[in-house]
Amino acid sequence: MKLHINKDEFIETNEAFDLSIPLSDTEDNPRAWYVDKPVFSPVMTEQYTGSVKKGGNVNFRNIFFNPHGHGTHTECLGHITEEVYSINQTLKEYFFKAQLMTVSPTLMGNEDNDEVILAKQIEDIGIGVGVEALIIRTLPNFKNKKSKKYSAKNPPYFDLKCVDLIITKGIKHLLIDLPSVDRENDNGALVFHHAFWEVPENPNFERTITEMIFVEDKIEDGIYLLNIQTAPFENDATPSRPILYKIQKD
Repeated sequence: MKLHINKDEFIETNEAFDLSIPLSDTEDNPRAWYVDKPVFSPVMTEQYTGSVKKGGNVNFRNIFFNPHGHGTHTECLGHITEEVYSINQTLKEYFFKAQLMTVSPTLMGNEDNDEVILAKQIEDIGIGVGVEALIIRTLPNFKNKKSKKYSAKNPPYFDLKCVDLIITKGIKHLLIDLPSVDRENDNGALVFHHAFWEVPENPNFERTITEMIFVEDKIEDGIYLLNIQTAPFENDATPSRPILYKIQKD
């Protein structure tokens, strides 16, 4: 369906790009932060069998997973505050003008072979006027991102100087195809998280970070309409489904 978003621009609602990674109970499910794979198990009691295969009337399964460690999720400042603020209470808008850019993290040449996304790399590409959501696709963009085991692998992360740049440009929502904006082992500092949400000095309740997305190669860099779909969990983070729509001209 053709849907106008202003006088001269529209999106086709049936031409969406899903940036989320599905959650499953298989070894193919991605993992980070040393969690085991998700568990999907039928409810089994004396009165009830939650599996059609095992003789029940319906499939009725418990699902055990971690939003941060098992796939695409959106989080708010409650991730790093003493009071666990809820993403379900802080995210109140769901459509944003977004920009997708592709960046190859810089190898720092240090002892741990850190790969870092530098502010200059984002600045060189340039953030468009009026963009509220920045989507970063990192290279190489192998499909194994959808099943990767990140724990103890020191994946790429963002240099702290990126924060000032993206905040100055009006970015409220940052989406990345990595398990974290911060270094995996930083002794709990989480410097990017704290700077982005301005915790504890001036806590910002509007900004969100979405991690562990996957952006297919066929999706070109540029400006899009982004819809961040979230499950209504009263938690600092929730599984999410970011959807991109190409903005077209009449």
